[in-house]
Amino acid sequence: MNFIRGALLAALCWGLAACAERPHGFLLPSHQAPAGTNVVDMLVATTRAPNDAEPGEMFSGERGVGMSFADIAISLPPDAYRQIGEVQWPTTQPPDPMLQFTTVRASVLTKEQALATFDRRIKQTPRRQVLVFVHGYNTRFGEAVYRFAQIVHDSQADVTPVLFTWPSRGKLLQYGYDHESASYSRDALEALLQALARDPNVGEISILAHSMGNWVTLEALRQMAIRDRGLPKKINNVMLAAPDVDFDVFRRQAIALNVRPSLFTIFVSRNDEALAASRRVWGDKPRLGAVDPNANPYQEVFERDKLQVVDLTDVASGDRLGHTKFAEAPQVVRSIGARLAAGQALNEGAAGIGDRLHQAATGAGSAVGAAAGVAVAAPFAIVDPRSRENLGDRLESIGDHLGHAVAQ
Repeated sequence: MNFIRGALLAALCWGLAACAERPHGFLLPSHQAPAGTNVVDMLVATTRAPNDAEPGEMFSGERGVGMSFADIAISLPPDAYRQIGEVQWPTTQPPDPMLQFTTVRASVLTKEQALATFDRRIKQTPRRQVLVFVHGYNTRFGEAVYRFAQIVHDSQADVTPVLFTWPSRGKLLQYGYDHESASYSRDALEALLQALARDPNVGEISILAHSMGNWVTLEALRQMAIRDRGLPKKINNVMLAAPDVDFDVFRRQAIALNVRPSLFTIFVSRNDEALAASRRVWGDKPRLGAVDPNANPYQEVFERDKLQVVDLTDVASGDRLGHTKFAEAPQVVRSIGARLAAGQALNEGAAGIGDRLHQAATGAGSAVGAAAGVAVAAPFAIVDPRSRENLGDRLESIGDHLGHAVAQ
């Protein structure tokens, strides 16, 4: 009975984000990209079943046999006509490309065609980087495509985008089916990552997973690590955004992964209402994406495994549930997404929160004014072991500088 009440609560909570009718059938290609629009080309690997019955859908939420591939190009309106972080869903057919996202090209490929297309694109990509995106629960095929196109463009990531999409039915009351479909797809995701790692044309691999997509991602990586006694060195960034994963389970997975320092970055938010509802469904156990990184036992695990955590609790976005801040909050998708997609760990070339405070206190001008400006310019906190180790010394230095500024 408690599980049923929790499931109903989750459905009600997630339903707040889906009150408006969701568009569908918008993958009909226009074969046009007017001047001024921004086009994102992506390759798709999916375990979904093909959907030939409904035009503009391509793949359904049912489980397919094996893996299918597609080549899709999405045009975004000119930057002057849209806000960073937003997906302007098509409301008319055909859509207005100057005001709405539009499908330029969408075709199913054979495995051989997909490989040839991928190799041609990766050779033209600086440092030959690939970004693999794994979406979350309650996501239709076309929705995953458009969201990834938005992330790639808004993050300004100079990568070859690959979408891995698993069979989500895109329905509120299909949470259980979606979770089992994610597990069903872990072997396919592992095979995709193994193929990318073996491809001599690939230089670096970054992975961005959201919500329930973190479950299939962590399971695939865990299998790889156990099978191969470690992860391929080409995988140099794994970004877990709002992970809908039991924290205790993640703690076991992290041990099996034996992660390299700074390989994983976790985006958390304590006011993520979707994860709060998920916690009720899963027996009131903490979800990884909603923990307080400065409280134990979470802090101990993050420090032990040298995991970087980005706390988005104080970041505002257009998502009322606070579940998609990583993609919708402009300062996050630009300041964090671009760096990570560029093949850098967050603490390489980017200061942790302790570093930023120290720089503000020691910079030119008033130390008090500069320190106050940090809170405005950086509403999210980066918690990484390197900053934490020297935080006491930095805070002492900040105190000295502030005292000196007041004395003057």
